[in-house]
Amino acid sequence: MINLNHQTILISRVDSIGDVVLTLPLCVWIKEQFPDCKIVFLGNTYTKPVISCLPEVDEIIEWKELQNLTAQEQINFIKQLNIDVCLHVFPKKEVAQLTKQAQIKKRIGTSHRLFHWFTCNVRLNFSRKNSDLHESQLNFELLKPFGLTTIPTLENIATMMQSFKAPQVDLPDEITQALQKNLPKVILHTKSQGSAVEWPLEKYTQLANQLLKNGYQVFYTGTEQEGSLIRSSIPYHTNCIDTTGKMNLSQLINFISQCETLVACSTGPMHLSGILGLKTIGLFSSIKPIHPGRWSALGKNVTNIVSPTLQPKTIAAIEVDDILAAIINA
Repeated sequence: MINLNHQTILISRVDSIGDVVLTLPLCVWIKEQFPDCKIVFLGNTYTKPVISCLPEVDEIIEWKELQNLTAQEQINFIKQLNIDVCLHVFPKKEVAQLTKQAQIKKRIGTSHRLFHWFTCNVRLNFSRKNSDLHESQLNFELLKPFGLTTIPTLENIATMMQSFKAPQVDLPDEITQALQKNLPKVILHTKSQGSAVEWPLEKYTQLANQLLKNGYQVFYTGTEQEGSLIRSSIPYHTNCIDTTGKMNLSQLINFISQCETLVACSTGPMHLSGILGLKTIGLFSSIKPIHPGRWSALGKNVTNIVSPTLQPKTIAAIEVDDILAAIINA
């Protein structure tokens, strides 16, 4: 067993928001077992606000900033961190090569990536592709060298995220004012930047109209680019607010924490909603590996609605009434 007390561990996950959220429980488990260790998280610049919400992470390195350095400068930078162990949660060849060149003593990764055979000196034999485990549980496979003997349940993993807190940041005035209305608040996050199978915009419009009739306040979220794609479908109503393109990620996390419900396909805001404790309605295909058994949000108030058809590229068969019932009756 690798003892991490008084050690520095680098956790590498340089992909998207949802993937990072499902990796953060590893940091909590490590800190619980080895309270005197230091955790350094290597992530993408745009996911830094998410990582910053977890106090168990001691330091964050932005992969983009490292990439701006020369090869030797990258090696020198990693060396000066005095890292003892590197955990390659998201296999990336460039990161694996860098950690070897920086002579990190223990470099842990899955044996199912060929380049790990040349860059990692601790390789664990498990495959994500055909596993029945949730993504967050699969991440825990990498903790077995630290003494983990049993993969935690999803309930236990969700409990680990109780220390995750939304940042205290100011929101745009118009959004702050809208939040002051004493109405139940539902977020509709309609797009996924191509990371998931999306529910049709016209059905989101139908859902929004039904929610508005039932006395709910509806907020559409997304980037400016996503907003340009969906604005024509947003109902014109005093209690329907378009926030697309108006918040950075820190503000979005804060905003989500002030609402009651979020509806989305398998995307970053869905995962943020789950760990922030909202009533989270996830829309999924039943096809592996994109089904909720693999990608459900973590949290006690999560409901997954699965398309009744086996078409992998559409979830249009999910009915508006099913989502409405999940929101109103849950």
